Amino acid sequence: MQEASSHQIFTDPFVHNILFSMEDAKTYEETHVHSVYEEIALHFSSTRYKPWPLIERFLSSLKPGSVGVDVGCGNGKYLPINDDIFIVASDRNGKLVQIAKQHEPHSVLIADVLDVPHPAAKFDFAISIAVIHHLSTRERRVAAIKSILDLLRWDGNTSGTALLYVWALEQRSSRRGWDEGDQQDVMVPWVLKNKGQQQNKTYQRYYHLYKKGELEEDVDAAGGKVLDSGYEKDNWWVLAQRTTKTRAEMKMLGRIYARSNQCMQG
Repeated sequence: MQEASSHQIFTDPFVHNILFSMEDAKTYEETHVHSVYEEIALHFSSTRYKPWPLIERFLSSLKPGSVGVDVGCGNGKYLPINDDIFIVASDRNGKLVQIAKQHEPHSVLIADVLDVPHPAAKFDFAISIAVIHHLSTRERRVAAIKSILDLLRWDGNTSGTALLYVWALEQRSSRRGWDEGDQQDVMVPWVLKNKGQQQNKTYQRYYHLYKKGELEEDVDAAGGKVLDSGYEKDNWWVLAQRTTKTRAEMKMLGRIYARSNQCMQG
């Protein structure tokens, strides 16, 4: 039986400086992100219950009847904010998904941010809070943002809106003490106190700490448009929209174009 204590922070974090292949990155994240959250899920959930003000305001401002996604929903703490909207939520962690399912009537399922099973271009809004920073290469972080933006409705002129949050490098006033110039790829320990045993169990979680302006650059690289951005509670956030067609839409247009050419040639 384990009793969890509050997590502790390394003053000299592990430096993540290996050039990954895509498969290496997936394996690394499985070990240093997903497997860790499987072990700490219940205690992690017990520490995540108070909505952050800006996210709460965003969800509360949505029009009645709006349908959106929460990608990486954790225990689903943002699902009950607005009774007049519907959210399709997802997370990689099965234990957290089971907790989030208590927030009916919203839909909750197990899914990876890089492989969400939702239809493209169908949702009015999206939120993804403290998820993207767990991906271990820039290519995967940009792909995750692209995956989220692809879900937003798009008619060629207007788009749904996504709110994204990531941990900031600039945390000088926090207990972590990170700041500009420090390493951006770090391991953050989560300590579980083993009841009746001398030694505690420490789990290491990988984070990429975003520096000022970096999240906006990644949104741009993913084909998005930044509407607003800022800093809240040691996190950088952006409010973004789509500016390009989804991969699925581009493939469909390509097939239509190819068939048109065949008909003209025939």
